[in-house]
Amino acid sequence: MRSVARDLLAAGLAAVVAGWAWQLAAQGQAGRGLALSLLLGAAFGLVLQRSRFCFFCVTRDFLERRDARGVLGIVVALVVGTLGYHAVMGAFLPVPAEGRLPAGAHIGPLSPVLAAGAFVFGIGMTLSGSCISAHLYRLGEGASGSVVALLGALVGFGLGFLSWHALYVAAVRDAPVLWLPHAVGYGGSLAIQLAVLGGIAALLWRLHRAPADAGAAAPRTLRALVFGTRWPAALGGALVGAIGVVSYFRSAPLGVTAELGSIARTSADRLGLLPARLEGLDGFAGCATLVKETLLSPNGLFVAGLVLASGASALLAGDFRLARLGPRDALAKFLGGAMMGWGAMVSLGCTVGVLLSGTMAGALSGWVFGAFCLLGVWTGLRARRPDSFAAVATGLG
Repeated sequence: MRSVARDLLAAGLAAVVAGWAWQLAAQGQAGRGLALSLLLGAAFGLVLQRSRFCFFCVTRDFLERRDARGVLGIVVALVVGTLGYHAVMGAFLPVPAEGRLPAGAHIGPLSPVLAAGAFVFGIGMTLSGSCISAHLYRLGEGASGSVVALLGALVGFGLGFLSWHALYVAAVRDAPVLWLPHAVGYGGSLAIQLAVLGGIAALLWRLHRAPADAGAAAPRTLRALVFGTRWPAALGGALVGAIGVVSYFRSAPLGVTAELGSIARTSADRLGLLPARLEGLDGFAGCATLVKETLLSPNGLFVAGLVLASGASALLAGDFRLARLGPRDALAKFLGGAMMGWGAMVSLGCTVGVLLSGTMAGALSGWVFGAFCLLGVWTGLRARRPDSFAAVATGLG
């Protein structure tokens, strides 16, 4: 595709986002909320695409090559988000009394189901090659494999709904919902989280091995700076954290699976595969899934903005390309997507909704999800390439 054509198409996608937001905002207060969700999704998609913010990819880079820049970007996102979330939660709920939680925050139950879901999600990322949020931004890059993985995720969500009742009765119903400010207040929660994140960052920095391209020449033009090179991971992380705080304050916590889950739940409900009520599911905070009764939803518009903006960014950066997908790769991506869908459903979210939004809010469920998701990625990579961890093992020695 010629450069002029790419630029025109990118401008067209940007105009679609702007015009859609304008049209929604003209519909009154509810429409303004939907417009904000669309614009926040667009900002999120731009940042993800330019910084290559993919939880699986940056974890793989560290485990296999000791390139810690991407994982440090996640730590930066959590630091920025933790600071902002605690300020917002302090305004919403000045006294974090036992039995009360800040409205809408992704603070979920601690149970073996959460651990199992996160572990399966991590293995699914390894099989499919990306997390769900990265598959969404790669839709904008023309990645056919992401289409297959997301179709698998829809199936996985359906399987999660079918297994939910038994899991809920066995392990989730009586599981504790642990929120750090309940135990130590906002100040204590902030201090603990920043200390832990600082310790993680120090360890990552110690183990980091600079890649050969770390000293590449600086871009000469503004366009080359914005769309010609990958944004630094720390900048991407800081922007993700800031978008997360604004989203929580003005709309809802960051999350990308609520719309996927709602589509799967609506489809299964119309096929008569689900009971009339999924016991306990709609009472938990997280990436909530509902039987859809309206076409537009805040999370659906967030995801739409994400894909459209990442598409415009990919066109301007020359990252848009269509590629054929072989049967073996397609099967791996579909199975990986199904595992991610099941894991996200039973965990009440994914790496964005639980790991990012939950941890920023001081929810222990976010930390548990992150730990077991990392274990799942490690297990999956170890099974595929058992000799690829020598670098990290040497650094720890």
